[in-house]
Amino acid sequence: MKVLVPVKRVIDYNVRPRVKADQSGVDLANVKMAMNPFDEISIEEAVRMKEKGLATEIVVVSIGPAQAQETIRVGLAMGADRGILVQTDAAVEPLAVAKILAKIVESEQPGLVIAGKQAIDDDSNATGQMLAALLGWPQGTFASAVAKDGETLKVTREIDGGLQTLALQLPAVVTTDLRLNEPRFASLPNIMKAKKKPIDVKSPADYGVDIEPRLSVVKVAEPKKREAGEKVADVDALIAKLKSVGAI
Repeated sequence: MKVLVPVKRVIDYNVRPRVKADQSGVDLANVKMAMNPFDEISIEEAVRMKEKGLATEIVVVSIGPAQAQETIRVGLAMGADRGILVQTDAAVEPLAVAKILAKIVESEQPGLVIAGKQAIDDDSNATGQMLAALLGWPQGTFASAVAKDGETLKVTREIDGGLQTLALQLPAVVTTDLRLNEPRFASLPNIMKAKKKPIDVKSPADYGVDIEPRLSVVKVAEPKKREAGEKVADVDALIAKLKSVGAI
């Protein structure tokens, strides 16, 4: 079974984003970039499936600028076999990403697509669901456990009432949650091997997908700074204070 894993190049989660002076977006100049953390979990799950003999090939796909090749190389160093970069410097919205991925799925014919549930830059949490709808495939979102049983994939999800287990008929789309696994660190030998693994460079036009934005950003602003707290002498004073601000 071939597994397709989409990955995204985002600001490193340890970096505090800066808003541009004109509030048109986030400043990416001289900022450390990395793979989206949820996508690392997706690659780890695909590699584990391959180690168990459940997957035969892992293809990593990224849609973004030329520098996204570095992100793909990280996935290759973790254990993926080859990569596809759909190169564009434009910002690509989730629907356009899903349409491009759908075209890649048509050409690659994977048995499973494993994607991160969301990207930490836009928090859209929409690409996996849109892709499943376009393909007409079953989907298991927010996966905290995945187990293959023949042509069925059992996906455990965390919901408000506890755990929900779905049985998906393959091929299917799965989006990963934080508790699914702990991604491995790429070893130096694997990093060196990843440099020799192939990456095909394509463009959105190669797949006939219009990536023109359907949304416009009105303004991006930093959150308001938290006000300092206030100490109270005892429980009675705390209750009185909460009543005065309308909290109780």
